[in-house]
Amino acid sequence: MSLELRVFRNHGHSRLAPGAAPFVLLTGPNGAGKTNVLEALSLLAVGRGLRGSPLSQMAANGGAQAGFTVLAELLPDPGLPAIAIATATRADAPERRLLKINGANAPLSALSDWSSQLWLTPAMDRLFADTASARRRFLDRLVLALSPGHAGHATRYEAAMRARTRLLTADTPADPAWLAALEAQMAEHGAALAEARATAVSALGEALAAQADGPFPRPSLALTDADQSALPDRLRHARAADKAAGRATQGPHRQDLAVTHADKAMPAALASTGEQKALLISILLAHAELVAARTGRLPLLLLDEAVAHLDPGRRAALFARLAALGGQAWLTGTDPLLFEGLEAARYTVSEGAIVTD
Repeated sequence: MSLELRVFRNHGHSRLAPGAAPFVLLTGPNGAGKTNVLEALSLLAVGRGLRGSPLSQMAANGGAQAGFTVLAELLPDPGLPAIAIATATRADAPERRLLKINGANAPLSALSDWSSQLWLTPAMDRLFADTASARRRFLDRLVLALSPGHAGHATRYEAAMRARTRLLTADTPADPAWLAALEAQMAEHGAALAEARATAVSALGEALAAQADGPFPRPSLALTDADQSALPDRLRHARAADKAAGRATQGPHRQDLAVTHADKAMPAALASTGEQKALLISILLAHAELVAARTGRLPLLLLDEAVAHLDPGRRAALFARLAALGGQAWLTGTDPLLFEGLEAARYTVSEGAIVTD
C-alpha cells in the first residue's frame, strides 16, 4: 500500500510506500509525528479515528483555516488491483469529511467495504481501569469490524436518545405519543446494538478460550446488561427519573465490557500495567484472527508504542503472532533497538518529515 498526507497535523506533505510489507515501522522522538501517521490511516475506516479528535484539529497543526487530505492505495485482496481512497476536509467545512473511492464521491459508510482496522494506543493502556464509555467505544470498534451496520444503529439510537432528552427536559410538558415514538426507535436500534455486542463478545470469548497457553495472559469477557428486550418498558417507567437527571438512565449506552484476568481470576483493572497491556494485546490479536476467519479479510493493525511495557519475550511473541496473521501491521516506537531483527519497511519521522531507512 501507499499513504500520502497533505497538511495533516504536523505533516506538510509526507508520503510512504511500504507496499505489502508485513510490518511498517515508524521510529523517532516523541512529538515527531509518528502517531499522526497512524491517525491519518485510521481515517480510512468508519469512525472518528484513533484519537477521536474533531476534524478541524487535524488540519495545519490544529488550524481549521486549512483543509487536509489523506490519500492511500490499499491492497484489500491479494491478486486484485489496489483501491485508491482519499479523505479530506475543506477550509469552508472543517468538520465535514469527504470521501472519494477510485476517484468517485462515496458515503463514509462505503469504507466498511474496503478497509477494516484495529488499533492500540498508549491512551488505551489503562482501558480496564478507565470509564465504561471508554470500554464501550473499544468494544464498538471490535464489533464494527464484524458488523459494518453497527455504526448506523449507533447513530440512530443516539439521535433518538438526544431527541427524547430534549423533549423530557423542555419547559413544556412532553407529548406522550412523541415520547413513545422516540422510545420505540431507541428500543429498535438499541436491541440491534446490544445483540451485535453480545454476539461479538461471545465469539471473541470462545476464540480466546481456545488459544493455546503462551506468553500473553488469557482474558475472559462479559457484557453487562446484555438483555435489552424490555427497553421500551424501562424507558417509559424511567421518564421522571430521566427528566430529573437530564439524560437517559436506561439503555445499551450504559453497557460495559467486563474483562477478567482468567489465569488469576481477578478483574483486569487490578492487574499490573504490563499485564493490562498484555491482556489488551491478547484481545486485539484474537479479534484480528476472528475477523479474518469471519470476513476473509485481515484488518490493518495500527500499534502505537505497542511494545512499551513488554518484556523481551513478549515482544518477540507479539512480532511472531503478527507475522503469523499474514496481514500488515504499522508500529511506532522511540527506540529502534526494540525492533532489532524485525523485517520491516522502516521509516524515521522527525518534525513532520519522513525518511526511508
